[in-house]
Amino acid sequence: MSTQTEQLLQNNADYVQGKTPHQAGFPGAQPIQPAKRLAVVACMDARIDVEDLLGLQTGEAHIIRNAGGVVTEDALRSLVISHHLLNTQEIILVHHTRCGMLAFTDALLRAGLEGDVEAEKTLRQATGRHFVSCNACSASPAAFHAFDGTPEALDAAPNIAQLDRLAADVRRGLSTIRNHPWLPTEGPDKVSVRGFIYDVDTGRLTEVQI
Repeated sequence: MSTQTEQLLQNNADYVQGKTPHQAGFPGAQPIQPAKRLAVVACMDARIDVEDLLGLQTGEAHIIRNAGGVVTEDALRSLVISHHLLNTQEIILVHHTRCGMLAFTDALLRAGLEGDVEAEKTLRQATGRHFVSCNACSASPAAFHAFDGTPEALDAAPNIAQLDRLAADVRRGLSTIRNHPWLPTEGPDKVSVRGFIYDVDTGRLTEVQI
């Protein structure tokens, strides 16, 4: 059992009740290795304060954030370094409700950026923003990693279909980590990995079961 993660779940329960487990302020000199030997992969969404919702203090964990909290090649790069060079042993993934990654597909966003008029119109409707095409093609980024399934309106209230899409991507991330040859989940140098969905309306974490 991942003991640090269990403590973080208790911290989250306190957070939901209005407590503030995270203590802000400069902590002074600390070692380079995260004290809780923990790495967190989470979404960049502005409504999520990872330290607050998990009750983490400065120096306790590596926090890796990107659009969606997706286990991308760069996230894997960071996790390998985190584990093998900086001694982390637990990894948790955090997706969340109302995520913007539910509101588009890779093909739709690419078409809109390249100048497709209908794609631009759809993206304007989905985001409520005046989407402006760049009218240019590009090979980078190779993927935006939008979540699989039918796109919904940006910031749509949680529903069963949304939660299923979020859980599916969490499971994909868990599988990616667990099957990576440089992130062992067995043996003397193993890491544990668990995934969660954070409800931005309640502050509560719910574990995604495999």
